[in-house]
Amino acid sequence: MNKSKQYEIPKRAVIEAYKRVKANKGSAGIDGMDFEKFEERLNNNLYKIWNRMSSGSYFPSPVMAVEIPKKSGGTRRLGIPTITDRIAQMVARMYVERMVEPMFCEDSYGYRPHKSALDAVETARKRCWKYDYVIELDVKGLFDNIDHELLMRVVRRHVKESWICMYIERWLKCPFILPNGNRIERQSGTPQGGVISPVLANMFLHYVFDMWMKRNFPNAPFERYADDGVVHCSTKEETLYIKEKLAKRFEECKLELHPVKTRIVYCKDKDRTKDDEELTEFDFLGYTFKAVYIKCKDGVMRNNFIASVSKAAAKGFRDKIKALGIHKKTGCKIDLIAEMLNPMIRGWMNYFGKFNPSAMKFTLQCIERRLIKWAICKYKNFRGRKQRAEKWLTSIRKREPKLFAHWGRMYSYC
Repeated sequence: MNKSKQYEIPKRAVIEAYKRVKANKGSAGIDGMDFEKFEERLNNNLYKIWNRMSSGSYFPSPVMAVEIPKKSGGTRRLGIPTITDRIAQMVARMYVERMVEPMFCEDSYGYRPHKSALDAVETARKRCWKYDYVIELDVKGLFDNIDHELLMRVVRRHVKESWICMYIERWLKCPFILPNGNRIERQSGTPQGGVISPVLANMFLHYVFDMWMKRNFPNAPFERYADDGVVHCSTKEETLYIKEKLAKRFEECKLELHPVKTRIVYCKDKDRTKDDEELTEFDFLGYTFKAVYIKCKDGVMRNNFIASVSKAAAKGFRDKIKALGIHKKTGCKIDLIAEMLNPMIRGWMNYFGKFNPSAMKFTLQCIERRLIKWAICKYKNFRGRKQRAEKWLTSIRKREPKLFAHWGRMYSYC
């Protein structure tokens, strides 16, 4: 250890943190410095981070606040730290994750290594077949409302390095700067967008929810992904009781369950046929869980309670495709259009094609309609002749079936 430094932080930890932050990309913070500018003096900038963190003289910059639209309406405030602060947070996060990861519950899926949203969806899907009721959970404004004092109790319980605790406190108190220049002092919350925030939220909810559920309701399994979750119950009475107790539990911990989005759902299907239940479907991580009339393994058509891409997720993707304005790119050849679309298409299909992939068909057909519109705008002999454009696109598909990522998948549903 360098005797002139108060804290022992290896330089290689800062280098590794930089690599991880760069891989996540992201825009500039309040100082306007992007990765291109940061890397003009890379070694010097990384040395400054290490030097200040090691000596205890590192103080973060204010966090740039950005409002982004929510799918359900309204906006969500993201906090964008500077690249320097993101690297410093990643240094701390790498230490903290090693300490707390072994203690987390199997049914906590958000922001954890070797776990994914699809793992949570798959587990929820299987449990919905075993349990008749679900409590659909939504923590209202989790990242804005976590109590700093309660959170730091959890941090100090598990993190023994004093420098990490000190810097986490500084990050929590860091003010927001709004687009109009106004400054907002923070009394609670950890910025959604901060590198350290996901692990802090998981640590907090581990005690507020995960362990509390395991201790008090061991027969009601759950899946939690950050502030979204579902709890499985056998009876309506049990469901009502747990929902009431959960509301009190979150209130005790200075959080609130969303009064509208936290709901009780009956998993109605071919075997569960009650008609007096109001809600029979729910959304979780972009999937809608509900009874769908499909062919079962034995070849018979039945109502099965399964997960399919939600209407909101499908519409959101179609809107992104339309917003690209493909039909205006008449100067591009079709292979350039494919190069532009394929990463989006492939990522969307990889996620929503895992369960009931045939539900993607209408959305994938939307891409075809945009391509036909592009062809009509590009080639004069197609104008006003949609069928001719469709025929041309079909010939391209037969000649190059892998040109667009969705072609093989979409036509297997027809």
